[in-house]
Amino acid sequence: MTTPNFCTPRDLLRYAVTRFNTAKLFFGHGSAEALDEAAYLILHTLKLPLDKLEPFLDARLLQEEVLQVLAVIERRVSERVPAAYITNEAWLGSYNFYVDERVLVPRSFIAELIPNLFSPWIQDPDAVENVLELCTGSGCLAIMLADAFPNATVDAVDISKDALAVAEHNIRDYKLAGRVNPIESDLYENVPFKKYDLIVTNPPYVNSDSMSRLPPEYMREPQIALAGGEDGMDLVRKIVDGAAERLTPEGMLVVEIGNEREYAEAAFGHLGLTWLTTSQGDDAVFLLTAEQLAK
Repeated sequence: MTTPNFCTPRDLLRYAVTRFNTAKLFFGHGSAEALDEAAYLILHTLKLPLDKLEPFLDARLLQEEVLQVLAVIERRVSERVPAAYITNEAWLGSYNFYVDERVLVPRSFIAELIPNLFSPWIQDPDAVENVLELCTGSGCLAIMLADAFPNATVDAVDISKDALAVAEHNIRDYKLAGRVNPIESDLYENVPFKKYDLIVTNPPYVNSDSMSRLPPEYMREPQIALAGGEDGMDLVRKIVDGAAERLTPEGMLVVEIGNEREYAEAAFGHLGLTWLTTSQGDDAVFLLTAEQLAK
């Protein structure tokens, strides 16, 4: 295969953006548009700094480098596979995680709240000793929670053995073995009974109508990690129902439900949900205290 028309990253960037837009790819796994995703895939493939495209735009590439980039572009277009599965990495805030097809591509509005230690709801972060994260997937939130609360042990729960294998990979990478404990369990079922200061979860919450209309990129992800039943609240109900007996008297539950606020209010509005502000607005993450849950 010859590539006479592709000599520089600039050439490949133009080509990739055209291919991505023509194919009407969906961008919901870290990139907002074709240009961002094309730049990321090109820089990653060429092993260049991800935040420094400009200095390399007109660098002349080896033939084998051009071919490598073209293969990545082709895979993204023909297979509609998320970019994170091609590169085996995903960024969440300043954190980089290993990912593959066994887990969702990390994305969470809760990740925006962790660096601020859920202020003002948690008044003494050093007093947080036990954290439970349900539906951990790649372990990304559990790792961020362990980093944010240095005195805490985090139990990271998932029903999927495959997902937990990825979580264990990331736990090792961040040298958090012993502080982040992966547990195979259907929600609370196999979790050792103890009281938690904080329960956090980004569970499957996509309602059945929305599931039927997901773009191809989302269909490449584990569907068990997305589908939440008719109203998206099947697992959320179980999580809320079981939280009271697992929380300390001052503990709290934080739940991400994406675009499903209407269904969440219908299911749990009587408890008095507190909606936390994220880049999505005030309708993606809710909080319930142990006191509210005990009513």
